Formats: sequence, C-alpha cells, structure tokens
Amino acid sequence: MVENTKNKERVLRFFYSVVLLLMIPSGIHAADSPTAVEVLLRGKLDAVSMVLQKNDLDLQGKKLEISEIVSPIFDFALMAKLTLGRDHWTALNKDQKGRFTELFIRLLKETYLDKVSLYSDETINIVGSIQIKNKVHVTTELNSKGKKFSMLYKFYKSRNGWKIYDVEIEGISLITSYRSQFDQELRNGTVDDLLLKMEKSKNTQSG
Repeated sequence: MVENTKNKERVLRFFYSVVLLLMIPSGIHAADSPTAVEVLLRGKLDAVSMVLQKNDLDLQGKKLEISEIVSPIFDFALMAKLTLGRDHWTALNKDQKGRFTELFIRLLKETYLDKVSLYSDETINIVGSIQIKNKVHVTTELNSKGKKFSMLYKFYKSRNGWKIYDVEIEGISLITSYRSQFDQELRNGTVDDLLLKMEKSKNTQSG
C-alpha cells in the first residue's frame, strides 16, 4: 500500500512537470538546425503562452483553449495502451479497452488542465533532437526557480503527423510511471476494480 501511494505521488509530480513544459512563455532557444518536430513543439508552447496572457479570459476558458492547442500533439490512445502494458492490454476485452482508454485520456487531460493556475515564471530551452527511424526525441531543459531539469519528448510519425507518445523527466518515463501504478493495481485486484477507481477519480475531479 505504501509503495502504491508513492507511485501515485510520483506520477502526479511527474505530470505536473510535463504541464509546465506546455505552459511556459516564449523565449525558447532552438538548436542551430531545428527539425520539424522542434518547430512543432515551439509553436505549441508559443500558442499556449498567448492564451495564458489573455486578461479577458477566465480560468475555465483558458483550460478549454489550451486543451484544443495541446491535445492534437499527444497520441492519448497509444499512451493508454502503453501504460497498461502488453500483457494487461491483451487480457482486456473490447469494451474494457474502450473504457480504459476513455478514462485514461480524461485522467491525463484533467490532470494537466487543472495545473493551469500554477503557471509562474518557468522557461525552457530546446537543446536539440535525435531521429531514430520514424521517431524523434527532442531534448529540452526546464528552468524553474533557479533549478534546471532535463526533459525528453518522444515523438513518432503517425499518419496524422508527429505525435507525442511519452515524456521523460530526469530520465523517468511518464509511461513507465503510470505502468508501474496500474500494474500494482491489477496485481492486487481485477480490471473492473481498476476501471471503477478511475471512474471514481473522474467523478471526484469533475465535482
């Protein structure tokens, strides 16, 4: 139980850091030869920055606009599948896969949108990128309150353009963190138990 709680806390801290990456202001310094993926990422950051600076828009309005900007760059469905892991995923029936994916996508979106009001003076530098076949890893550096954190965005080339399928912060993967949490939940209970907990979490955040 203690280990499970630590995993949940680590995931929340981890995702908060991811949120900051998508809410920092302009002033991003790209590498000498920026790739299309770097340009895409920088464009999203600039667009979110503009929304955050709108004085005539309330918090809920900012959340909606940011969701429209950020959502297209993530492959949430693939992330849901990866966080569950091959063994657990293949054990689910069609309805369970659909429900888990829906709940996981809502979990991610609500988690990062709820952090909009925590934006302060973070900045980020795009250090560079490496292409590995149909994937591109973009290395960035987050500067927050005098501290620097290494970030790695993992993109892959889908039929609909470049999409994020994972993010690493200081070498720790978002997908791996969630997978560890879900694996413990499934080892101690059933898939329906996990889905019920995710459903309750969704209702709590909605309320």
